[in-house]
Amino acid sequence: MTQQRSSERLWSEAAELFSRWRDGEPAAIDELVRLLTPVLWQIARSQRLDEERASDVVQSTWLALVRHPESVRDPGAIGGWLATTTRREAWRVARGTDDELPTLDIPSQRTRSAEDEAATRWEARALWDAVGQLSERCQRLLRVAAFLDRPNYAQLAADLGMPVGSIGPTRGRCLARLRTLLRGEGFDQGGDHA
Repeated sequence: MTQQRSSERLWSEAAELFSRWRDGEPAAIDELVRLLTPVLWQIARSQRLDEERASDVVQSTWLALVRHPESVRDPGAIGGWLATTTRREAWRVARGTDDELPTLDIPSQRTRSAEDEAATRWEARALWDAVGQLSERCQRLLRVAAFLDRPNYAQLAADLGMPVGSIGPTRGRCLARLRTLLRGEGFDQGGDHA
C-alpha cells in the first residue's frame, strides 16, 4: 500500500511538473528530469543494455519530449509516455546492435560487485548533492547540456534566457564550481573518490 501511494505521488508530481513546463516555467523540466531519470534508466537497463547505450536511450527520450511536447496531450499521461518511449527506444537500440535475441546468461551479465554498485550510488548521490549547491542558473544549464551531445546553442540560449555567447563561459564556470564542490566531498581531479 505504501509503495502504491509512493508511486501515485511520483506520477502526480511528474504530471504537475510537465504542466508547469508546458505552461512556460522552464525550470520545471529540470525537476521533471531529476524526478524521472532514475525510472527511465531502470527501464532502459531492464532491456539488458549496457550503461552507455542505456544512457543514450534516456537522453533520446528526453530529447523527444523537448522536441515534441505536444505529443502528450494529457499531463497525467507523461509518466506512461516517457516509460513507453524509453522502452521502445531501448528495443530499437537493442535490435540495431544485436542480430539475435539475447541469451539468459544472468551470471555473466552481473559483473559488478555489490561494493561497486554501492560506490556508484554514493558517487551519484554526491554528484547530485553538489549540483544542488550550484546556483539555479548553473543547475539548469548543466542539466540541459548533460542530455545533449551537440547542443543547439540558439535553442539552448532561448530555453535558458541567456545570450548565446555566454553559454560556453557560463558552463565552464559552473563545471569549475562543481569540481570544487566535489573535491570537498572527497573526489580527486580524476573524479574518483578518496
